[in-house]
Amino acid sequence: VQLQASGGGSVLPGGSLRLSCVASGRRFSSYGMGWFRQTPGKEREFVAAINWNGAATNYGGSVKGRFTISRDNLQNTVFLQMNSLKAEDTAVYYCAADGQRPTLPRTAESQYDSWGQGTLVTVSS
Repeated sequence: VQLQASGGGSVLPGGSLRLSCVASGRRFSSYGMGWFRQTPGKEREFVAAINWNGAATNYGGSVKGRFTISRDNLQNTVFLQMNSLKAEDTAVYYCAADGQRPTLPRTAESQYDSWGQGTLVTVSS
């Protein structure tokens, strides 16, 4: 599956952004989907994941309560709604697909088969 992420940009602290990731291919509804982020010099960090039918989600501790992951299987799209953004949320955000159709969304980078190109989110005053 090929993934195309979009929606990044610059925002003030406390603001909101919504990222989108569109997948090509017919099996999108079979994939678990995740968002990860990375800043220069740091490891890629798990942000959020959603299982194949949207019934289960999982969040990294630093974003829980502020970010929401969702998906629309008819549009082959996964979303990341980011609210109450902080300077430390600044990063390149990547969407990823987990082809094992997990019942519960997985959090390890190595469990994801396909990656999008990344979209930059900058939170700054």
